Amino acid sequence: MARLETRPPADTPGSPALKRALTTPLLYFFILGDVLGAGVYVLVGQVAADAGGAVWVPLAVALLLAMLTAASYAELATKYPRAGGASHYATRAFGPFAGFVAGFCMLAAGIVSVAALARGFGGDYLSEFVTLPVGLVAVLFLAVLALVNARGIKESTRANVAATVVEVGGLLVIVALGGWLLLRGDGDVGRLGQLGTPEKGAAAAVLSGSVLAYYSFVGFETSVNVAEETRDPRRSYPRALFGALATAGAVYVLVGVAASVAVPTARLAGSSGPLLEVVEEAGGVSTRLFSAIALVAVANGALLTGIMSSRLAYGMAKDGLLPAALTKVLPGRRTPWAAIAVTTLLSMLLALTGSVATLASTLVLLLLVVFLMVNTAVLVLRRDDRGEADHFRAPTVLPVLGAASCVALATQIEAEVWLRGLLVVAVGTVLAALAAVRRGGRARGGGRE
Repeated sequence: MARLETRPPADTPGSPALKRALTTPLLYFFILGDVLGAGVYVLVGQVAADAGGAVWVPLAVALLLAMLTAASYAELATKYPRAGGASHYATRAFGPFAGFVAGFCMLAAGIVSVAALARGFGGDYLSEFVTLPVGLVAVLFLAVLALVNARGIKESTRANVAATVVEVGGLLVIVALGGWLLLRGDGDVGRLGQLGTPEKGAAAAVLSGSVLAYYSFVGFETSVNVAEETRDPRRSYPRALFGALATAGAVYVLVGVAASVAVPTARLAGSSGPLLEVVEEAGGVSTRLFSAIALVAVANGALLTGIMSSRLAYGMAKDGLLPAALTKVLPGRRTPWAAIAVTTLLSMLLALTGSVATLASTLVLLLLVVFLMVNTAVLVLRRDDRGEADHFRAPTVLPVLGAASCVALATQIEAEVWLRGLLVVAVGTVLAALAAVRRGGRARGGGRE
């Protein structure tokens, strides 16, 4: 454990600390809501296409891999409970250059994700009820989310609790429908053991399927950006993090089992709405109801990712990696309004230009870059005794295995995605170099801006 450190974390002069409003239950639902996002409603079919009928196997493997990196986040978030997340940890471990690259990758992934979700909200699911221009819906949708975000972290996470209950309820309906199909003799249990495809053996199918399944568990990393707003992060964060991941993993595995039992693998793999296939096969539940649930899932995922992006921008600004103007906080609400405004505007721009499609496929790769840095930062920062006392400490083998898992998963990503991902990393590297030049200029100038 780190030695007792009596000094409170320093805040940027003139910038008040964020309000500590999150309890363990609110943080648990925050993480659960972010992990149980819109992806699960289309994920099962993609995993089936890669892995075969035993969809539950890649989901279980992905859960275990996610837990490895989650252990590193739990140690760092409780040792350094402040906004900034991976960017802050990389800065402490490797310096501001690496911190900027990590933060830029997270920020790019978050902004693109929110833009993509905004367009998704205005797409096919909404068309079940009303047809409106996708761009208009996306802009209005993002504006409303920004207002909810700016109102306060407590209000935002309370809205998340209600939305998460709806999301989980919808997934539990799928589990129940799968059980009902089995009881009436219409399901096929044999598909649960069918691992592999004509093109891939069992081992290759599990690994490639786990890459897709891994995407369904990302979201837990966003919670470190609200550690500064958690009342007792050393106690609350590990409980909320591992509890939420375990809950999400159990739900995903049960959904995978239900979908595989209910629907033939080829039909599941060919569907863009695989859970609707389960609903149609079982009967008794309206497909419009499921569209409504999907809209709630999309909105909730966008809200939580928007919170992450704004807190990350705020934290990077406090570390001097982004303009200091992003540290501005609403006097009454104590929320980072400037960071919220800038990240929302960028998401609106991406949603309107339609360039989200070219960046969306790089999200997993960008996050694997960040996760690799976080897992190695844990080991480096074991020498730093300036963090919080009695913080959570992961067994050393976990960050080592976490780093190895990032490399293994990255080898399964297509070459064209690597090209796009490396382009984003290159932009972040150039911006990091410019930031280093500016810091050097300020140092030579005696610290004057």
